[in-house]
Amino acid sequence: MNISFKMKKINFAVINFPGSNCEKDCFYVIKKILKHNCDYLWHQESIPNKIDCLIIPGGFSYGDYLRTGSIASQSKIADKIINFANKGGSVIGICNGFQILTELKLLPGTLLKNKSLKFLCKDEYLKINNKSRFTSKYKNGEVIKLPIAHAEGNYYADKKTIKELVKNNQIIFSYSREDGKIDEISNPNGSIMNIAGIMNKKGNVIGMMPHPERACESIFNNTMGLNFFKSIIHFHNI
Repeated sequence: MNISFKMKKINFAVINFPGSNCEKDCFYVIKKILKHNCDYLWHQESIPNKIDCLIIPGGFSYGDYLRTGSIASQSKIADKIINFANKGGSVIGICNGFQILTELKLLPGTLLKNKSLKFLCKDEYLKINNKSRFTSKYKNGEVIKLPIAHAEGNYYADKKTIKELVKNNQIIFSYSREDGKIDEISNPNGSIMNIAGIMNKKGNVIGMMPHPERACESIFNNTMGLNFFKSIIHFHNI
């Protein structure tokens, strides 16, 4: 007997800070490609009760003044993001969004200037840990290619924090070679242990420097980012 399962539409919201520039990309993937609900959320607004997943997109919030993400972490919506996360809501921080999440202390560590001191804009291979609500649609250890575009993507944390990240299986994306080997050669920005993305202990908040929303259509010859968003949708349909 075949049992059909109708997937419910998930409610996403993309937060827009002054200086955000990737919110439309995220919106397009959710709304137009995956056909789920998505709204823009200005940084001075409240988070609607219906929202399942918040996305903090890439860009240069507040011009990256003082320190990347630091001014955004003091915005009106900051406490609301923290409350949403503390209640178990899914939160995604991409690039500048990752930087903001560390400033909000929702994720440990910080993002320093790239080792080269140069802005990097290129594709990078990533090895995936699929033990998360954000990556379950990938195979564990799968290697994908996603674009990066950042000047401060060099992940840093003290030794104790790094040990905890490893122990708790919180490292979700690691820069690697095409064959999955993780080494200094495959590290584009100097990040400790080639870290490209991590999640919190609870497993509902993720920060990543690569841009999955820029790899979701065949017109770009890369759809490897789609399973990232499909994983979230699957989780909220369980």
